[in-house]
Amino acid sequence: MSAVATFDWVALAPVLAPALGAVLVLVVDAAAPRLVRVHHLLGLAALLAGVGFALPAAVTSGGAPLRSLCLAGRAGSCLYEAGPVATALQLAALGSAVVVLLLLWPDRRAALRGGPAVLVSLVLAATAGAAGVAAAHDLGSWLVCLELATLPVVALVALRGTAEAGRGALALLTTSLVSFALVVLGAALWLLATGQAVFAADAVSTALDDPERRAVLLLGVLLLFAGVGFKLSLVPFHVWTPQAYAGGSEAVAAFLAATSKVAALAALVVVLQPLVAAGAPVLAAVGVVAAVTMTVGNLLALAQDDPVSLLAWSTVAQAGWVLLPLSASSPGSAAASGAYLVSYVVATLVAFVVVHVVSIGGAPRRIAAYTGLLRSRPLLGGALGLALLSLAGLPPGVVGLVAKVVALRPVVAQGQWLLALVAVANAVVGIAVYLRWFAVLLRDPEPQEAADHGLLGGPVARPLLAALVLSGTVLVATSVLPQLLVGLLE
Repeated sequence: MSAVATFDWVALAPVLAPALGAVLVLVVDAAAPRLVRVHHLLGLAALLAGVGFALPAAVTSGGAPLRSLCLAGRAGSCLYEAGPVATALQLAALGSAVVVLLLLWPDRRAALRGGPAVLVSLVLAATAGAAGVAAAHDLGSWLVCLELATLPVVALVALRGTAEAGRGALALLTTSLVSFALVVLGAALWLLATGQAVFAADAVSTALDDPERRAVLLLGVLLLFAGVGFKLSLVPFHVWTPQAYAGGSEAVAAFLAATSKVAALAALVVVLQPLVAAGAPVLAAVGVVAAVTMTVGNLLALAQDDPVSLLAWSTVAQAGWVLLPLSASSPGSAAASGAYLVSYVVATLVAFVVVHVVSIGGAPRRIAAYTGLLRSRPLLGGALGLALLSLAGLPPGVVGLVAKVVALRPVVAQGQWLLALVAVANAVVGIAVYLRWFAVLLRDPEPQEAADHGLLGGPVARPLLAALVLSGTVLVATSVLPQLLVGLLE
């Protein structure tokens, strides 16, 4: 049995920092349970430490992956490999979790059950799984990290303590169990076909040359794709999404829309990259699922009046765009998919921060509650407006437009014109989805209506303001210089 020959703490730090932070939070809570805000400070410190270790690697890696947990006597066999795409996704997971922790800051008006220590440790554990699955190169680590990124979120949804939250948590738990069964069966078939418990292009190439092993491998990939499809909210695996978003708080919905989606894409990229490297054609089902997902998501988002439900169906539609580049058998597909996901995550986080602030102010969950927000609260209205324009791919949200072009580029390069036309048509429908909400921000509300909706309330709490400034600054920076985002993944 091969022993581990290398163990690089620096390379593993983006995963270890939130994992150790979760343990430390629970230990501190056991020793001093009354120190309520200390748990959040420790959580933020752990996440920022992870960002601090991941950012230099993302900027200076130059395309060379960081490797750790390499096996002795087996050249090139490492259980942890973080290339530019994986490092960028780790940054997205850690950064989005920072915003979510700020939204979950102790506040009696928006408190969840379980206490601060439980909430922070659950967020940190799920974030560690999201960061780990991006760089997992073996089946065991990949499975463990993927489920670690999923199961704590079930508890986060349930901790809202309402009947709706219970239904949402149950839907998410059922989906997670089915997804786990599919990925375990797919992983077993992968091991059977390749003879190796690692995601390696050479093993895939050998399996593809044998007709019998090829059939087993493609079936395994199909099951892995379906299992991860649940977590990425791909049609027809998306039904849980609006129910879980509506059941959880706005902060938990933001975590589902951002960090959880980063984990799902990272897991899918780990599976598909060896196929592309081996020269295998990516399954035609990927393109079909991408087209159907963005179409269903956009059409149902058009009918939503609840902003959280709209953002939930927006997640489904955007998942189709995230998947789109992976339908092309191109080395740059993963980078294009990652760039689109990160741009979506930044804009969606800004939208959820504003929705959370308005909801705490007493406004009902209706789009009409945002009438005149741009005039009554320029900071909130401006941030939400930029986020919606970015999701629509319209200036000044330039990063959204650039991301759509980047996502379409591998598809066009492969000559998949029908799929490209479907994507362009969905881009037009998506504009209608987000401009409908954006137009509400510009309308003049009646004074009594604005007061009833809580839009003329007091100042924004400092943690929420920090979340808005942090996510909004990244959105503005990437809109002004979108190459900051695209270049990070290349």
